[in-house]
Amino acid sequence: MSELNINDAVLTTRLDAVVNWGRKNSLWPMPFGVACCAIEFMSMMSSKYDLARFGAEAMRFSPRQSDMMLVLGTITNKMAPVLRTIYAQMAEPKWVISVGVCASSGGMYRTYATLQGIDRVIPVDVYVPGCPPRPESMIYGVMKLQEKIEKESLSMRKDHIARFYESLAQQEAYEAAKGVTAQQAIREMLADAAERGAGTIF
Repeated sequence: MSELNINDAVLTTRLDAVVNWGRKNSLWPMPFGVACCAIEFMSMMSSKYDLARFGAEAMRFSPRQSDMMLVLGTITNKMAPVLRTIYAQMAEPKWVISVGVCASSGGMYRTYATLQGIDRVIPVDVYVPGCPPRPESMIYGVMKLQEKIEKESLSMRKDHIARFYESLAQQEAYEAAKGVTAQQAIREMLADAAERGAGTIF
């Protein structure tokens, strides 16, 4: 019977470090592609740029099977309730990358119909600038998200998501109490937030 060397069998670390290491190297992306940034995303996932090198090749089109949403393109106010529902259905923990200027700030569309930044209705972790951004920029955004995941605590991510669910419950309460649509409820919540000096509804 060979002698057991304890130095080869024991590893001391923190739970946060081990869990975050697994999380950052096993991201399952879900594209919410509505405009030209989605074409750049297709290029990023293909063989030339190959996002699989970063452990994020398991692309899914079901929110229940994904934990990293990339919002690619212009989001209108009518789409805001759909975006919030999809985010709510994603597996936890979950992250969001806002890709391109349209998703991040409304871009050139300074109109009443366009949502002036998705971070007003869902939490965003990383912003990728550009119109549209190149695949290299999007890969860099994923790398920055991995760095963020590596540094955050488990409780921090839970609190982050819990605030969103509170706003979702508030939205449903608005709809039930006032008999309005989800879009109208979100509009009223944004107006209430603006009166308080806040830019988001969560």
